[in-house]
Amino acid sequence: GNICRSPMAEFIMKDLVKKYGREEEFYIESAATSTEEIGNSVYPPARRKLAEHGIGCEGKTARQMTRQDYQRFDLLVGMDEWNIRNMIRIAGDDPECKICKLLDFTHRPGDVADPWYTDDFDATGRDCLEGCEGLLKAIDKL
Repeated sequence: GNICRSPMAEFIMKDLVKKYGREEEFYIESAATSTEEIGNSVYPPARRKLAEHGIGCEGKTARQMTRQDYQRFDLLVGMDEWNIRNMIRIAGDDPECKICKLLDFTHRPGDVADPWYTDDFDATGRDCLEGCEGLLKAIDKL
């Protein structure tokens, strides 16, 4: 839906690259793989969890991933298996192997906890931070 996990990951990653003085190297944007939340802002509990860490997400509204995003971005990162299937469907395929899950960049690959169902924004925040830190390390090794 692009109102919980993906914007949390988006703004955590933006915060990390800013802290490392690398903002100019990255273009980071999140998008939904579904349509039900298009145009809605970040879900209030997700926004509050980011704010607890001094991270803002003002102005972010949900948008859906497009086929053109596959060409626009070097990497497309999903939160769970369902996202990955939808991303491949939207992109039409993944011939360049650009689509992956965020926690694939950690020592515990799997799905990012979905707070829409669990109401555990702490776990989702930890998953997103760990995944974003791992992703940044992986990018540095390229």
